[in-house]
Amino acid sequence: MRGVRADSRTVTAPARPPGSVLGRLAAPAAVLAAAAGAFAYVGTVDPDEPGHYPACPLLRHTGLYCPGCGGLRSAHAFVHGDFLAALQDNALAAVGYPVCALLWTVWVVRAVRGRRLRLDPRPVHQWSSIALLVVFTVVRNLPFGGPLHP
Repeated sequence: MRGVRADSRTVTAPARPPGSVLGRLAAPAAVLAAAAGAFAYVGTVDPDEPGHYPACPLLRHTGLYCPGCGGLRSAHAFVHGDFLAALQDNALAAVGYPVCALLWTVWVVRAVRGRRLRLDPRPVHQWSSIALLVVFTVVRNLPFGGPLHP
């Protein structure tokens, strides 16, 4: 053959993780069960009724909203299909639910195909995520950040 040396090596596809498809789907199924159970509980037990959930310690002691404040109310509204209320209760959480669902779907597809899910965010992505959380927290506690209050 022309252009191929006798000492060239054959490139092979990456090895599939051992086990059956059901075995590879065990971890995503467990995560789905935990998330579905949590959303089912929050959807059943209304966070607006007192005594069901503990109050946010940061809000209780300082009067400041943390990035998670309103997250339970947002999840409750999301479960009941009231996406506008979910967005108003905690915009970051309401956007995060579909993002997590998308990542979970990618995980399942890769597991079925025998590939591992590798989340290897670059430092710029990590710092951007932290900056987003900080900006969201600061803005929702400023006077003009009223629309971001839970």
